[in-house]
Amino acid sequence: MANWSQTWTWYRGAWSEGNTPILGPRSHSFWLGSSVFDGARAFEGVAPDLDLHCARVNQSAKALGLKPTMPASEIVQLAKEGIAKFPDKAELYIRPMYWAEEGGPTAVAVDPDSTEFLLTLYEVPMPKPTGFSITKSPFRRPTIECMPVNAKAGCLYPNNGRALVEARARGFDNCLLLDFLGNVAELATANIFLAKNGVVKTPIANGTFLSGITRQRVIKLLRDAGVEVQETVLDYAAFEDADEIFSTGNASKVIPATRIDARELQPGPFFRRARELYWQFAHAA
Repeated sequence: MANWSQTWTWYRGAWSEGNTPILGPRSHSFWLGSSVFDGARAFEGVAPDLDLHCARVNQSAKALGLKPTMPASEIVQLAKEGIAKFPDKAELYIRPMYWAEEGGPTAVAVDPDSTEFLLTLYEVPMPKPTGFSITKSPFRRPTIECMPVNAKAGCLYPNNGRALVEARARGFDNCLLLDFLGNVAELATANIFLAKNGVVKTPIANGTFLSGITRQRVIKLLRDAGVEVQETVLDYAAFEDADEIFSTGNASKVIPATRIDARELQPGPFFRRARELYWQFAHAA
C-alpha cells in the first residue's frame, strides 16, 4: 500500500483527508481516460500563478469535451482553503481535476453532463536545483490530429511515462522528446531551455506540447530583465552543443541539466538568473 503524504481533497462540496476514493469500475475516466488536470505549487508561503493554473484546467476540460463546472476564481478560493489546512510554508502540489463519469451514446465519447470536479492538495518537497541528466528519447510527441495536446490531459502521460522508463533504464533522469518532424519539443516532465553564446532559446510552441505557465513566466521575466530569449525550432544537436541547459515546470520550477548523454554541464548564469527572477516574482506576487 502506498504511503501517501498528507493530502486534502475537496469533492462534491466537502473536504476529506487522505487518498479519497472517487472512481468506480464503470466510471468513464477510469477505463477510457477522460480526465484533465492542472498543477500549481505552494511553497515558502506563496502560490505563484495560481489563478492561471485554475483557469487552464477549465480550458483543458473544454478541449476534451467536458463541461467545466467551477469558475476559475472559485477554484482559487478553494485552493486557498486547502493551503490553510497545512503547516505554514508547506511545500504543496495543488491539483484541480475534471473527468467524465459516463459516456455518450457510443460509450467511447464523453457525456459532458456527467463531468465531475475535485481539487486535491498534498505535500511534495520542492526538488533541489542540484541538476539532472538527459538523453534523447526514441518516443515522440503526438500532434493535435492524434491526441488532445491542447489539454493537460491524463491520457497524454503514458507516452511520457514510457519515455522516462526507457531513459532511466539507460541511466538518465529525464529525456528530450522530439516532435514528428524531428525537432525537440520538451522533456518528459517539463519545458526545456538552452543558452548559447549569450542567447537563451526554447522550442517554439508548435502544437505538440503545452507552452507551460512557468515557461511563459520565465520567458517574460528574462526578457524584461534584458535577456534575449528566442522561441525557435531546435534540433537535438543544438542541445548537445549548448553552453547550458535548464528546465521550467510547475513541479520543480527552474532547475539545471548537468549532463546530456556523456557530456557534463555546469549550472550557468542564465539558469541562475532565471531562477532568481522567478523566486523574486513568486514572493512579490
